[in-house]
Amino acid sequence: MALITKIREKSGVAAAAIAISLVLFLVGSDIFQGKSSLFGSNSQEVGEIAGESILIQDFQKKVEEATQNYTAQTGKGPSEQEASMIRDQVWNQLILDIAYKKEFDALGLKVSDEELIDMVQGNNIHPSVRQQFTNPQTGQFDKMFVVQFLKNLKTLPVEQQQAWDRFEKSISQDRIRAKYENLLRMSNYVTQAEAAKDYQAQTAKFNSKFLFVPFFSIADSSIKVQDSQLEEYLAKHKDEFKGTNTRSIQYVTFPVIPTKQDTVEFYNSIKKLAKDLAVAQNDSAFAMLNSDVRTPYLVSYSEIPESVKPQLATFQVGGIYGPFKNGLTYSIYKYGGVKKDTLFTMRASHILIAPANKSDSAKAQARTRAEGILAQIKGGASFETLAQMNGMDGTAQQGGDLGYFKNNGGMAKSFEKALFGYNGAGLMPGVVETEFGFHVVKVTEAKTNTSYKLAAINKNIAPSQATMDKVFTTADAFANANGNLASFEVALKKDRNLIMMRADRLTENAASVNNLTNAREIVRWAFDDNTAVGDGSKKVFEQDSQYIVAYVTGKSDKDNVKVEDFRLELTALVRNQLKGEMIAKKLENKKGSLEQIAQAYGAGALVETVQDITLASGMLNTAGPDAVALGRIAGLKNGKRSKVFVGDNGVFIAEKLSGAPAPALADYSPYKNQIQMMNTQRSSFYINEAIKENANIVDKRYKFY
Repeated sequence: MALITKIREKSGVAAAAIAISLVLFLVGSDIFQGKSSLFGSNSQEVGEIAGESILIQDFQKKVEEATQNYTAQTGKGPSEQEASMIRDQVWNQLILDIAYKKEFDALGLKVSDEELIDMVQGNNIHPSVRQQFTNPQTGQFDKMFVVQFLKNLKTLPVEQQQAWDRFEKSISQDRIRAKYENLLRMSNYVTQAEAAKDYQAQTAKFNSKFLFVPFFSIADSSIKVQDSQLEEYLAKHKDEFKGTNTRSIQYVTFPVIPTKQDTVEFYNSIKKLAKDLAVAQNDSAFAMLNSDVRTPYLVSYSEIPESVKPQLATFQVGGIYGPFKNGLTYSIYKYGGVKKDTLFTMRASHILIAPANKSDSAKAQARTRAEGILAQIKGGASFETLAQMNGMDGTAQQGGDLGYFKNNGGMAKSFEKALFGYNGAGLMPGVVETEFGFHVVKVTEAKTNTSYKLAAINKNIAPSQATMDKVFTTADAFANANGNLASFEVALKKDRNLIMMRADRLTENAASVNNLTNAREIVRWAFDDNTAVGDGSKKVFEQDSQYIVAYVTGKSDKDNVKVEDFRLELTALVRNQLKGEMIAKKLENKKGSLEQIAQAYGAGALVETVQDITLASGMLNTAGPDAVALGRIAGLKNGKRSKVFVGDNGVFIAEKLSGAPAPALADYSPYKNQIQMMNTQRSSFYINEAIKENANIVDKRYKFY
């Protein structure tokens, strides 16, 4: 049971529950297509799981099968991001098929044919089967739908039969994995002593007075940290610094910006389009065909760009207006007049006051508070300020702004009825009640059902091919002239127009580099076996409207952790350690009250008092939730003073003024159950991590994708 031991060794609060999806894989709608391209290495191994080698041919075949299923279900191909997601799902499925299965087999766990039948059409229907065969009209599961489907299964196309086989496999794997996790969960038992300890930590309170000298009271620049000290600290805390395979790079970009000539040609093109639009028989169709960004012909006032709105009142039917600039997009419009829509549009802001619960008294309190806020606004207070201070939904930080909306059911029914029943703009005289609470409302733009006929041609200004070629030539010359990091640094000093960017600790499967999206080509190059620290790319990477030349500045290896991999973190820890030693030495042997000792110490020493502090959630004022200090203070006897000690955030001398343990309970079951529930919630994550660690997984997908 070595694996169980590994699971028990895991500690701390999980950042997120990691679980492998069994049901949606290959049958749900979130399956995407991937493409592969070999890069650099001659090896055909895409990874290793529990001692089994995974070849790229086999992995890609599974990716293609999943892709075909997705395409058949959705009728569309995937994006690059979706391609990455499908590869992750295929990889996770391999971990399940290999690493998990070895654990299942070792314990003799399986799902019998009878059990599978029971999950599909018996008395214990699997949730996924129940979901798939729920009547959309009634919302009820009908077992007869399943029976009828299975009777007709052999008459269905082969692809659907195969899909059902995969579905049955997925729910079978889901069941056996649940058995395995439940078996391990049952091995974790919370004792009476553990429950009592947790009860005391949450309930027992104490009062304390302490002298605190924070680390930040000493300037970082005054502490010199030696590499030997970092090495020593790392050697003593190896378990706290897990290695990962990363690369750090520096790069310079050569942006492709339209030249003056490009701009002239662009304006000439816009002028010609404007003339053609003026005489086009079907102006809306002409605009659609000639736009880089298509927009509807009939738009509400809210959908008109802000740069156009101020001039809208001057538009004449049949007139051509523009160009209007929005970023790198220029727009020209042919105005066709207005039309009354069946829907109204308006803009408003609100302040939501939600009741604490559904009781009548809570609702009455919420209404009273909302009416009080309304009265303040009527008296001249700022709506936006009160919204930020009192609003209880996501609009509060925007001053309550709801933006534009229509009376199409997008808002709560009572809210929509009240607002669209109001004429004009301004503060509504009374609060509006909805199922969410009570709203103070200001109509910022009155309702209107006027739509505008605007045939819009939107063109993005872009550099010409000649401009792009010229910039590429410059970037290529730079890459060839500066083939390594040393020459790159010299070039940066010579040319101050070059701006160096840094990307530290990129992981093998990173898809982006800082704000460069879809940057897999750069990452693959950095991780290629033939790329060493100090190497330049010697080739130019193209990314949107810029060319990039990159250099590898550092690397880390998960099997060989070095100081350089964690220099910043280690330096901060060692620096605080040295500060702690300096402060503690200065405080030693000082006599008198805490105030006298603080005065003798000088600047930086604080004396503070806390009351009714618990060990589980105590805050020590300036020191914050210092776990070391809380534990030391809680362990003191009443009226006793501690020696000088170093905490998480500084150095302390503490006195426990008073405190008593929480009364003993006859039944600690609630605390026992609380700990057990937390362990259960985290167990899937811990089990998954332990199995992956035990399987010694080597992921080399970054070499191929």
